[in-house]
Amino acid sequence: MHLDVRSEWLSHVDEVPRALVAANAVANLEALEQSPRHHHQKAQLLFTVRGVINCEVEDAVWIVPPQCAVWIPGGLPHTVFGSGEVECISLFIEPPEALDLPKECCTITVSSFLRHLLMRTNALPELYDIDGPDGRIVSVIFDELAAAPVEDLRLPIPSDPRLKKLTDLLIAAPADHATVAEWASRIALSERSLSRLLAEEVGMSFGRWRRQLHVILALRCLSAGQTVQAVAMDLGYESASSFVTMFRKMVGKPPSRYLLERLRPASHHHGDL
Repeated sequence: MHLDVRSEWLSHVDEVPRALVAANAVANLEALEQSPRHHHQKAQLLFTVRGVINCEVEDAVWIVPPQCAVWIPGGLPHTVFGSGEVECISLFIEPPEALDLPKECCTITVSSFLRHLLMRTNALPELYDIDGPDGRIVSVIFDELAAAPVEDLRLPIPSDPRLKKLTDLLIAAPADHATVAEWASRIALSERSLSRLLAEEVGMSFGRWRRQLHVILALRCLSAGQTVQAVAMDLGYESASSFVTMFRKMVGKPPSRYLLERLRPASHHHGDL
């Protein structure tokens, strides 16, 4: 089973006269197949219940670990694929203009309260009563989305063919900790030219870009059940502690805590927030 992105279905989603459309909201996907690149007029919110979803747009790949969501603005061409067994919620949204929702693709932290609201959308009729209880639930969802923190779980993808080759090399051998000069020579660039191109195309230094890649690869593996020690070794770190230090600097908390908060979301109610 994979997310249905056939053009006739997407056309139907855009024609439904409601601000929120739940498209088979909860889906169990043994392997989320890569969808063809597509777009729709409504924005899309993909919430990962378990597993990891990847959303690729023209200039970046967004990683969506458990209990996190990716926001895809309306009209933005994208493709979606999963890592391992995935369970997700897919919503198509045309929010009120007054609501301050992201204008660009981003990952969103989902609170326990918002998670329960998103799960509730599976029971929404397609043409729910806008002025009834269902309509009020949709309004609260929009308010919670507007207030949700944004996380930068993104790997910028450069357009320069030499940098694209470098991206492929880094993904194929993440444990290779060659120097910047050595990586530059492998794609026929000087170290200075590589640094300049990366700054121009992705706005990051080589070191930060590679660490961002390591965070994304680590989240995929950790969410699939691999240990911190195993992931650290696979990524070429001398020890688990050095990997944890890198992860904390990039994400703001160690990987075990980061995933624990997502795999075991807090059970408190909205009134306790």
